[in-house]
This record gives sequence, C-alpha cells and structure tokens, in this order.
Amino acid sequence: QVQLVESGGGLVQAGGSLRLSCVASGRTFNSLGMGWFRQAPGKEREFVAAISRTGGTIYAASVMGRFTISRDNAKSTVYLQMNRLKPEDTAVYYCAADVVVTREAGHYDYWGQGTQVTVSS
Repeated sequence: QVQLVESGGGLVQAGGSLRLSCVASGRTFNSLGMGWFRQAPGKEREFVAAISRTGGTIYAASVMGRFTISRDNAKSTVYLQMNRLKPEDTAVYYCAADVVVTREAGHYDYWGQGTQVTVSS
C-alpha cells in the first residue's frame, strides 16, 4: 500500500503562485512515479504533470511553461510549483502514484485526498 498526503492548496489571485506538496509513505519512494491531476466541478479529471522514477517529466499543454513538477527522494515528496495562475486552473488537485507514469488517470493505483486550488480574476 501507498499513502499520499497533500498540502499547499488555497486561494490566489490570477497571476500569482502556489506550491503543492505530496508526501508518500508505505513503499520506497524512489520506486514510484508520481503524477498530478485536477478536476473542476462538472468536468472530467484531467492530467496536469508527471515525473518518473528517474526524474523524467511530462506536462499537459495547458500548463507547460507555467507549472513545474519535481521530487525530493530524501523527503519522499513530490511538488507542483504553479506560476502565472489563471482562473481556469481552479480545481481540486490530486497527486497519484504508480511504478510508471502516463497521462491517463485510470492507470494509477494510489491517490491522495485532493486539495482545492482557487484562482480569482
């Protein structure tokens, strides 16, 4: 089993920044790939970013150049640095874990509880 605990969500004005964190436990962290997804009311859960066990990254086109995913293996933590936020970024953000990473939510076996990000205009 893998447990994921998220933090860092909140309310921010358009153009501002937030950093989300997700701490993993229950399995050796460096054996896991990590992803971030988001879901707004009435919409499907969508891919945001992912980082592999070896540090390779992939991003959704809508966030590329604004968001950065990173990991700190010593702290068993994955981060999502979000800059130049837009109102359309408003959603519940979830972290997810699996041995490999993809852009499909259904692939991931483990999920965090979600944290709300609200961007005002």
